[in-house]
Amino acid sequence: MNPIYPLMQREWLQHRFAWALLALVPLALALVLVSFGQIEFDDGEADRIGTALPAVMTLVAVAVCTVSAFVVFWVTSVIIATGLARRDHGDRSIEFWLSLPVGHVPSLAVPMLVHLVLVPAAALALGLLAGHGLAMVLVARFAGLSAWFGLPWADLFAATLALGLRLLAGLPLATLWLAPVILMAMLARAWIGRWGLPVLGLVLGLGGLLADRALGQPLLLPWLGHLIQQAVQAMAGAGEVSFTARGADEALAALRGLPGLALQDLGAALGALLSPAMAVGLVVSAVCFALLVDWRQRGSKAAD
Repeated sequence: MNPIYPLMQREWLQHRFAWALLALVPLALALVLVSFGQIEFDDGEADRIGTALPAVMTLVAVAVCTVSAFVVFWVTSVIIATGLARRDHGDRSIEFWLSLPVGHVPSLAVPMLVHLVLVPAAALALGLLAGHGLAMVLVARFAGLSAWFGLPWADLFAATLALGLRLLAGLPLATLWLAPVILMAMLARAWIGRWGLPVLGLVLGLGGLLADRALGQPLLLPWLGHLIQQAVQAMAGAGEVSFTARGADEALAALRGLPGLALQDLGAALGALLSPAMAVGLVVSAVCFALLVDWRQRGSKAAD
């Protein structure tokens, strides 16, 4: 029996209603704001961009919608993921899963994969599609529907595809950077329960202060801050690229150059993986995951 599909199906059946609300409610609010809200440009900004304004508006709408959908789903998924190890013991469903030929490792790894990679990836795809719909309403409102049909769709398709693929490729990299923090939170929730996260924050804070006093320099807190910074840059901004335009021609040229910038940024994000901080993070992640598996095994013996 392949345990991956039933474990994924379990997450879908348990969270599908919440996922639907997270997808539809913000989209409906954004549609109302774009349709009836007041949108203002800086003085001379619209004139400076000129005829490329509808294309820039489309790209901005797609980018904002994609990033917003990703952030909402990703934050929610991280919150859910921290309680995955404790969930089976809380509702005693571990007794059911132990009756199936499913090991402890896939029982932990597959739900983590769903919430930390697959669901945010689906949110990225949803954001890209919804962003184009919002862009159509936005451009039609300010420049007319004919302007939307007359957009440089070849350049826009290449730019939005590059944006989507760049974010999609950066998602597992960002998850890898944050894996130590997430797994430590999961372990704290598993061991202590609802007070696990406050206790973990207290331990990390005191540990950072003690390390600072004992060694004369902070180690723990800067390492955690570096992980978070690298996770953000793994999604975008690792190569410190910029998107600027001072006129219609420059705006269209920047639009055409976006796929190259995305590829350059991805290369920088991949290069950042070769660092001592990542090596330490992988060791901490492996230890935490092994402790979670051991905790689950001991809990299953108690259930027997």
